[in-house]
Amino acid sequence: MKKIIYSAMRPTGKLHLGHLVGALKNWKDLQDKYCCIFGIADWHALMGEYENSDSIKENTREMVLDWLSCGLDPQKSVFAVQSEVAEHLELHIIFSCITPLGWLERNPTYKEQLREIKTRDLQTYGFLGYPVLQAADILVYRANAVPIGEDQLPHLELTREIGRRFNHIFKTELFPDCEPILTKTPRLLGLDGRKMSKSYQNTINLSDSSDEVSAKVKGMFTDPLRIKLSDCGHPDKCNVFEYYSVFAPEKKEEVFEWCSKAKKGCTDCKKELGLVLNQFLGPIRDKRENFCRNNGMIEDILSEGTAKAKTMAKDTMKKVREVVF
Repeated sequence: MKKIIYSAMRPTGKLHLGHLVGALKNWKDLQDKYCCIFGIADWHALMGEYENSDSIKENTREMVLDWLSCGLDPQKSVFAVQSEVAEHLELHIIFSCITPLGWLERNPTYKEQLREIKTRDLQTYGFLGYPVLQAADILVYRANAVPIGEDQLPHLELTREIGRRFNHIFKTELFPDCEPILTKTPRLLGLDGRKMSKSYQNTINLSDSSDEVSAKVKGMFTDPLRIKLSDCGHPDKCNVFEYYSVFAPEKKEEVFEWCSKAKKGCTDCKKELGLVLNQFLGPIRDKRENFCRNNGMIEDILSEGTAKAKTMAKDTMKKVREVVF
């Protein structure tokens, strides 16, 4: 049997280029080698977006459209809605009983988001405890591995610690020591030079029109040391150059030349990048439009996938109850 992989996304808004290069491209490759469960983490979305919960349903549909447009195949993988598999929450409450509070308070992402996100009140019990639910998401399927970047290793280690603690307390070997599948994620910052994030409103979305992409690229943060057109640029310190490295590596040498020797200005460089990105996103947009015309397809995919996931989760919870009660 193929090893099981679990990964998920929160339906909190439109997916962007960071999602594509950081996760979706890798997910597409993994689905041919593993039994992949891709989760729509709507409970996690509620933890941070509880004041705008009416948008979660539409965001779910939009997110799945992006998945399909980027090559994820529901015939190869399982697409499952987290909130419709009750076993996620059942395992979550059991894990909540055994997880030390200090483990959660040390979570680096928790502290970062409290510091960076000022538009929402994240000082809630649910937000502090989201890594416990995250552990339940992974372990309810007894996943063998999770595809992540190096920055997410602390999150997975917490899942492993919770699984080990459960196994130790209840004298079982039910939960595997879930391994990371490290993915080399290209350095792709947002339009303003910070981490690309919906929360920072600095994204280029997969569903953006060609005009929207061109306008966003036009406003990108560039080399702060290049003031005049005649000033030589520093491509290695410019966010725009990094985009060429990811989406048009064949043009890297040419772009480096014209930037470092002041042969072209930043305006022309960004105009050219807009064309590159629109050429890259064109096939994704075309697929998305075709999928949008197929009424009922998304609902059918999620219904079938969630049913498969629920069967797997029920089997795990039967074994959990046998050792706990």
